[in-house]
Amino acid sequence: MRGVIRALAVPVWRTLPWRTLGAAGAVGLLIPGLPRLSGAEPAGWVTLLLLRAAALVLGLGLAFLLDDPARPGTTPVPTGRAVRTALRVALVAPLAAVWWTAVLLLVPGAHRPPTGDVTLEAGAACALALALAGLTVRHSEDPHPGRPAATALLAAALFAPLLLPDDWPLFVPAGDPRWETAHDHWAWLLAAAGTIWLLTLHEPLRRPFRRRSPRPRRSG
Repeated sequence: MRGVIRALAVPVWRTLPWRTLGAAGAVGLLIPGLPRLSGAEPAGWVTLLLLRAAALVLGLGLAFLLDDPARPGTTPVPTGRAVRTALRVALVAPLAAVWWTAVLLLVPGAHRPPTGDVTLEAGAACALALALAGLTVRHSEDPHPGRPAATALLAAALFAPLLLPDDWPLFVPAGDPRWETAHDHWAWLLAAAGTIWLLTLHEPLRRPFRRRSPRPRRSG
């Protein structure tokens, strides 16, 4: 297995959507970085909002991680989807961790919310993005699952505060009495999204039905 992973590492690295990931990384760094460049010291609630926006941008970028224009040609290869997908995540995960550390360091320490809890929120957003992309890959043959996955993630982020019941809070300000309860919910969301993503790694038993075009009749 190690030999297979080593042989796949370079080809998979080359097929990763680096332009999309790089654009998401740049935008995500600008969100908390611009106030610091201007010399402004945002309030605590603004800082939390900026970090959540950066985490959402990271999730939107990772939603495109499974985009692979060569997917129709890689479907019949001996190496299963689980190995190829896990390798994609493994190659990007260290870079994402370094990027998130840089985002946290861009926020002034005096106004920085609890880093562990905010990192939990970012992890849940990333896991949800991967789960949505994995579901799209499993239930369609679209080689670009990033668009529907990113759209669904953005819709969830926008409408979740409006649709969730009051006794199941997620987006609460730092210092709110419901902070710990909210992050228990974030932990459940992370576990659920991670489980769904793992389940999407298996190859489907049946391929989506394709209507075959009728063969032209031979004349004469």
